[in-house]
Amino acid sequence: METKDILRITLAQVNLVWENPELNRLNFEMQIRELSGKSDLVILPETFTTGFSMRACNLAEPMDGPTVNWMLNLSRASGIAIGGSLIIRENSLNYNRFVFVAPAGEISCYDKRHLFSIGGESISFTAGNQRMIVNFHGWRIAFYICYDVRFPVWCRNLKDTDLMIFTANWPASRNEVWKTLLKARAIENQVYVAGVNRVGKDGNDISYIGESQIINPRGEVLSGYDRTIDGYLSYDISLKELNDFRAKFPVANDADQFSII
Repeated sequence: METKDILRITLAQVNLVWENPELNRLNFEMQIRELSGKSDLVILPETFTTGFSMRACNLAEPMDGPTVNWMLNLSRASGIAIGGSLIIRENSLNYNRFVFVAPAGEISCYDKRHLFSIGGESISFTAGNQRMIVNFHGWRIAFYICYDVRFPVWCRNLKDTDLMIFTANWPASRNEVWKTLLKARAIENQVYVAGVNRVGKDGNDISYIGESQIINPRGEVLSGYDRTIDGYLSYDISLKELNDFRAKFPVANDADQFSII
């Protein structure tokens, strides 16, 4: 796969239909097909087929189930890589799993490491223990899910990441925390950060106001779009600009060494 200096990312900041995978897939498909030739990568919200439901035993799908196959077919047809988290059952365990599908058919997976125990997620799901970094068009992309953003050691750039993507169902009541942590992860790691969050209200009457955004390693929000409406946000980021910035201000050379696990 050729290296691209300019990568166009699209964040799907939308309202999700509660516990209705078929309708959610249909809504996403109409929009993603229209982006063919206009984007390299589309990121969907956390648990994009169901909303942040704890009914994992009822809603989980296998990896060869309808949603992953839908992602494969849509990515191939549109020429766009697609990523987002959904509820997956594997070996009798349920995971909040980020699935990344490239147009050529490659599948990469990341299981949410930090489960939101306050909301009961640690009861319904099993935590992952492996980071995932994908090389896509020469970009080293690390994927994380929602609550992971609060844990900087887990998100640490070990000189192996250019772009961090956080997919979320982050409540409006903690909106300032979301925005602050996204900026912090970008600045401290000298990476681009893309955070996608849903809008609307879920089946538990929790409200979300989006604030999806793309941030450069200086902590500047690049996306000037209204980050609270239902819609799709696209922005171009440059690998050359990132590497030039790191060369001029090489803070990673002075970083402490940490063990992730």
